Amino acid sequence: MSSTVVPAATETPRLGEGGPTPRALRRRSVRHFTATDALVLAGSLGASASLVWVVFYQLTFLAGAAGYVVCTLAVFLAIYYVANRHLFGRMAAADRVVAALATMAAAGVVTALALVVAWLVAHGYHLVSVTFLTRDQKGVLNTQPASAGGISHAIVGSLEEVGLATLIGAPAGVVTAVFLSEVGGRITGLVRTVVTAMSGLPPIVAGLFIYVVLITELHYGFRGFAGSLALAIMILPNVTRTTEEVLSVVHESLREASMALGAPAWRTVWSVVIPTARTGIVTALLLGIARVVGEAAPLIVTIFGSPAMNANPFSGPQEALPLFVFDYRSSSVAADIERAFSAGLVLVALVAVLFLLARIFSAMKPGTVGRLLRPSRHRRQEALS
Repeated sequence: MSSTVVPAATETPRLGEGGPTPRALRRRSVRHFTATDALVLAGSLGASASLVWVVFYQLTFLAGAAGYVVCTLAVFLAIYYVANRHLFGRMAAADRVVAALATMAAAGVVTALALVVAWLVAHGYHLVSVTFLTRDQKGVLNTQPASAGGISHAIVGSLEEVGLATLIGAPAGVVTAVFLSEVGGRITGLVRTVVTAMSGLPPIVAGLFIYVVLITELHYGFRGFAGSLALAIMILPNVTRTTEEVLSVVHESLREASMALGAPAWRTVWSVVIPTARTGIVTALLLGIARVVGEAAPLIVTIFGSPAMNANPFSGPQEALPLFVFDYRSSSVAADIERAFSAGLVLVALVAVLFLLARIFSAMKPGTVGRLLRPSRHRRQEALS
């Protein structure tokens, strides 16, 4: 009687449970930027600069710093790829060239922005003072120096117009985003198409629309509120698209848990979805405000401008910082041009503050704002008791 010997079944070890890991699934460690890599980078850059200089200025009749820089960067990428492929292989060479392209693109953007800001600071810093920020241009003559007058009326006008535009456009944008993300329906595609088309609307078209409807047909007149309506038209699509993306990130399990507890759909959106995405919604609002705070085109045909302080946006023409910069930069008086540069510097600082706030709020975790406000609520309750 023969017996058949059955070999013991060997179970292939799972990944992470011990045993050899397949070579294709092994994690590849990223090699650090060593001294050799630095030498290859420096050598490629020096060789490309020298080669292009010889060809550009010695062997041909080409000239110009811009062309020299562009040709140097192109030759640098070619030399850098060949050197890395010879030393480290094809994949490493491709990785290094892509990294170099991304670094050059980022450096170009940062350099351009730094040059613009530095040029604006160099031309406008000498007028920025407490006096310049607290006076208006009422009674200031063209023969007076640039230090006469100020931009307080433009600052107040910008804050009021952008504030009213935010009160009108931001809630409408958030409600539209909630409809597109949480409610839906037959007209969802139509609404999303309209919002997308509005996001590409030129600013001057929004101003002309308010001018034709409100000022020409309804005889409302030039005033700050008309400019706020034009800016609200621009805020709405930006807030809607960003908020819709933020709401789509909220995990579906949160909605399902709320529904399982018996909450209706509107309660789920109000108590679960929106609080979870609150930080992203605040970031969307700040980015929408920063998008319109520097627009001058819709204000040219809606608020008209005024050299005197007008703190009432519902009565009479009003000034704004973008319009102030546009008008005074177009002047032939040297003092007005200096005031325009200083006002532009203040406007850039205001936009920078808004973007900084947007970055801070976007980095906060959900519930951070509530935790910051909770101690003050407790102290207020203890004081009342």
